[in-house]
Amino acid sequence: MGALELDGTGGSRTGATGAGKGPNEELTSWFLRSGWSKGELARQVNRRARQLGAHHISTDTSRVRRWLDGEQPREPIPRILADLFSERFGCVVGVDQLGLHAARPRPAVSGIDLPWNAAETVEQISEFSRSDLMLARRGFLGTSLNVAAGPVLVEPMQRWLAPPPAPGGPAAPAAAAAPGGPPPSALSGPELALLETTTAKFRQWDAQCGGGLRRKAVVGQLHEITDLLQEPHPPAVAERLFRITAELSQLGGWMSYDVGLQPTAQKYFVLALHAAKEAGDRPLGAYVLSSMARQMIHLGRADDALELIHLAQYGSRDSATARTQSMLYAMEARAYANLGRPDRCHRAVRMAQDYFTEIDPGSPEPDWIRFFSEAELNSENAHSYRDLAYVAGRSPTYAALARPVMARAVELFAADAERRRSYALNLVGLATVHLLEEEPEQCALCAGEALTVAGQVRSERVNTRLRKTVDTAVRRYGAVGEVADLADRLARELPETVEAAG
Repeated sequence: MGALELDGTGGSRTGATGAGKGPNEELTSWFLRSGWSKGELARQVNRRARQLGAHHISTDTSRVRRWLDGEQPREPIPRILADLFSERFGCVVGVDQLGLHAARPRPAVSGIDLPWNAAETVEQISEFSRSDLMLARRGFLGTSLNVAAGPVLVEPMQRWLAPPPAPGGPAAPAAAAAPGGPPPSALSGPELALLETTTAKFRQWDAQCGGGLRRKAVVGQLHEITDLLQEPHPPAVAERLFRITAELSQLGGWMSYDVGLQPTAQKYFVLALHAAKEAGDRPLGAYVLSSMARQMIHLGRADDALELIHLAQYGSRDSATARTQSMLYAMEARAYANLGRPDRCHRAVRMAQDYFTEIDPGSPEPDWIRFFSEAELNSENAHSYRDLAYVAGRSPTYAALARPVMARAVELFAADAERRRSYALNLVGLATVHLLEEEPEQCALCAGEALTVAGQVRSERVNTRLRKTVDTAVRRYGAVGEVADLADRLARELPETVEAAG
């Protein structure tokens, strides 16, 4: 192999797909099907690189042309390209499928098939959160990770249901026994309550402002909690700390998902599930699995999402509240909709509605499930009908089912000042329904309101869905004045160079 030539903008001249090996036919195929120009792809790569903190990357059309000709870009560009094409086509596109090389993963920050024991869980969360904070500052966040899918993802998660090891096995530092009885804890009850209140506050900020504003703060708090877990505590305190750890890790994953860091999000979800198991909290574990399922739907892996949801339902069937059961059935409906199975989807929607009617408002529930309100139930069911419409070839029947339910979700979220991101997402959802019903003016109206709200939150998920919806509207109804005006406004107020905080 010849000497490696670095170019300063993310390319090298050697490797299996180097310039001497001829054009990269795999990358070229994906590129041509995407409909992007070389300039558009370059702009998207630069925008995503800035989101990752890799400010040194500055790609242009000539660089894209060299990649297509066979030049091997260096990290984080292969991972960025894989993420961009995954989002464009609605399925997981691996780096290898683009004819590119992925960096060799570091064992400390990669993989999801992890040992199910407390000490290893604490070590993994501590190392990953530390690496996240450090790598984010250096500009390479998430580049050593890949999104897992299929059996590689589902089979390790099934071990969540395995019984804990017999007494005498490996123990976490937090639960280590002290001579003469349970170890004393340096944490008081009020201190633990303050940690729980802080976690709930982070969750509130996420719903109101989007994942881009407080993600680093959540990761930092998570790392601090793992430091506490290294100390000896009585079992009850250790379980409570693991529960807080699971909630923070899930939230860190959710915020990462919201700003487009898909591999990082999945890793946090996996670690959250491990922590929930150590806390002995099956409903919380089911909630984590539902987050993983939602991500899989987003990535076009509805079959994986369905398996994860069924695992969550089975594992929490005797312990989850009616509200949690309702949420799980609503997610099951989303998975069935994306698989094109309307009968199963309708049944899951009915089950979600039935369980929701059983909720006792006076019964105490954990803070993490309080988000699942009437608005959220309507949102999930409407998106299930909307997804069925797309899978069925833009079916007007399912679009008609989706419209009033989505409109009700928008109405309810509009009245909730703490759910601005959900309001924006459902406005975009309603805009897509109007597109299905061939109502471009109404689509532009809803998307325009969503654009206003998008300026108030830090959510790449909102931005991406809004751009995709407007792009679709322009392709179909570009001659309609309201649509053309919306496209101009989007270019001014939400340009491709907008950055999302890590």
